[in-house]
This record gives sequence, C-alpha cells and structure tokens, in this order.
Amino acid sequence: MNSWVNELFGVKKPVIAMCHFQALPGDRDYDEKRGIDWIIESARADLKALQDGGVDGVMFSNERSMPWMTKVEQIIPTTMAFVIGQILGDVRIPYGVNVIWDPTACIDLAVATKASFVREIFTGAYASDFGLWAPNCGEIVRHQRALNGQNVKLFFNITPEAAVYLGGRDLASVARSTVFNNSPDAICVSGMTAGMETSLQDLTVVKDAIPQTPVFANTGVRLENVQSQLAVADGCITGTTFKRDGYIWNEVDVNRVRAFMDKVKEIR
Repeated sequence: MNSWVNELFGVKKPVIAMCHFQALPGDRDYDEKRGIDWIIESARADLKALQDGGVDGVMFSNERSMPWMTKVEQIIPTTMAFVIGQILGDVRIPYGVNVIWDPTACIDLAVATKASFVREIFTGAYASDFGLWAPNCGEIVRHQRALNGQNVKLFFNITPEAAVYLGGRDLASVARSTVFNNSPDAICVSGMTAGMETSLQDLTVVKDAIPQTPVFANTGVRLENVQSQLAVADGCITGTTFKRDGYIWNEVDVNRVRAFMDKVKEIR
C-alpha cells in the first residue's frame, strides 16, 4: 500500500482529530458579541487539548457552518485562513483543512495555509439534505494543479453524510472506479451523520475492494469501537468522541483524548 500515510504521520493507523471552528461570520449561529477573537481562542484551546492528548494529526473544519453549503460564501474560507494563521505557531503535528462541502474552497485554503491534506466529496452524484450533489473531480484536480497544490493529499469521502448515491451501484464498485478514475490519496467511509458509527461491513467491503489504497473510518470512532474499526481501517478521522461528554459542540476534553490514544497505542 502507498506509504505516504506512514511518512506523513510517522505511525501506522494514524488518528486525525477534528478541530471544529465555532460558527463563522455569515453563519446562522455566528456570535457577533464574542466575534472572531472567540473563534480563535476556542480553536487554540481545542488544538492544545488534542495535541496534549497525543493525536497524530489535526484537521481544521467549519463544522458549525450549518446548514452546510456545497459552494460556500467567500467569507468562510477567508475567516478560516485568518484563524489558522493566528494559531499555526501552536501546531506541532501534520494538519489538514475541510471546508464543508466545497472541494474547490478546500484546495484554496490548503494551499494558502500550507496544509498537507483535505477531506471532501470529490466524486459521485448524490441526493442529499443539501440538494443534488455532483462535484466535478476533473475540474477540481486541475484547479489544484493550477495552484501548484499537487502535494496536498486528497481524502475522498465516498459515503457522504446525509446523502445517498444515485444510480444503484454497490459500494465495492464505487470504491474501485473511484480509485481507477481519480487516483485518490485515501478513501473515507462514513456514517449518516457526524458522530454516527461507520459501518464495519462497509469498511470491510471498501478495504477488500481497494487493498492498495488507504481507507479511513470517517465518523463515529470512539473508545468502545476503535479496536474493531482499526482492525479494518488504515486510520480514522475523529471528532465527537473527544468532546466533553461526547457531545459534538462541546469543547475538547483532553482526558477523553488521552484515553482514546492510549487504546490506539495498544492496538498498534
């Protein structure tokens, strides 16, 4: 299998932790009174807790920009770039970005902030809570190349949250054709929403179909299931379980992070 995962993160089966930004300017839940300074300090505190807890990588995301958009307004990646710039001096581990759900904005933000990877919906056609969803991967990767961003690793989510694949193809064939046609750096397999457990059956189907491509469990990995998830997956992207009381919008609890990472180290 492609060794870039081990080279970037320095471990087998890396844990990439989500650093969820507070709602941003223009978002429904943006807090005008606390403003951008509060977004920065919240992100800085969560980043510290994640790193102190021992995660292998971090991904900055506008998780609270709900309802999500498939093409975001410019204020979203602009503010994200500013926030990342303010806390970048504190980052000690590999980092990526995720502008939900706009792949072009992801690439732009990654290049601007020197991020190593992005996670997005790059391929397929879906019926979703956000309407019909059909990104043009050819345009996206050419945009990436035009920005000289070809070193940014692309995590393709092929089971997007709150969406169903149109066309009736089975998951194994989707995984195989995605790899053949698009050469993703990694594939993500998700549950229906953030925090919902990734189906172990789906993970197994995808990993068996594309054994040479890194496959990540993308949602719902927690202390109770991380052993079974990482028995199949090549790593995981984790957010909700690290929050106080396991609630997605709470702050990161460093003790929950440490307990999770202690378990992962046993598994490795």
